[in-house]
Amino acid sequence: MTRSALTTPPPGAEEPEIHLNAPPPGTELGSHYSRCFGCGTDHTTGLRILATTPDGATVEAEFTVGEAHQGAPMLAHGGVLAAAMDEVIGMSIWLFHKPYVTGRLETDYLLPVPVGTTLHLRAWCNGIAGRKAYLEAEGRIGAPDGPVAVRAAALFIEVDMAHFARHGDAAAIAAEHTDFEVNP
Repeated sequence: MTRSALTTPPPGAEEPEIHLNAPPPGTELGSHYSRCFGCGTDHTTGLRILATTPDGATVEAEFTVGEAHQGAPMLAHGGVLAAAMDEVIGMSIWLFHKPYVTGRLETDYLLPVPVGTTLHLRAWCNGIAGRKAYLEAEGRIGAPDGPVAVRAAALFIEVDMAHFARHGDAAAIAAEHTDFEVNP
C-alpha cells in the first residue's frame, strides 16, 4: 500500500499519545462488546479476535479463517478479511481511551488466504489531527514475520459515547462499559 492521504496525517498532526490508563505492554485487550462480529466472545460465527498490546502503542492479534469465513471455496472472503483489519485497527485506537468509529477503510489483498490459515495481525496509529486518527494494519500468513497477505489503512473519527446511544442500544453499552459515561 502506498502512503496516501488516508494514511499520512496532515502537517501539524500530533503523534499519537497513549492515555495514562491505557493497558500496559503485554496486556490482553478485552472485547469492546460481547456480541461484536470482530471481537465478541458471544458471537457464534464472528471472528473472535483477541488482541494484546506488546508495547502500549501497537496492537497484535491472531485470526484463524474458519469455514464460516469463506468466499470462494476454501478461501477467505475479502469482506471478512477487511472486517478483521477494521477490528484490529479499532482495537489499537482503544489505547487512547476515546471512542472512535471507522470513517474510511482501504484494504489491499496481496495473497489468497485459505481456510484454516492463521493471520497474524498488527495495527498502529500514524498520527492524530483534531478528531481524525490515521491508522494502518497488516495481516501476515502463518507467523508474525510471515508473508503479508492483507494490508489496510483507515481514517477513524472520534465521537462521544452519546453517538452509540443515539444510533445503537444505550442499555447494552451501559451494561458492558462502566468506564465510559453514556448520556443519550
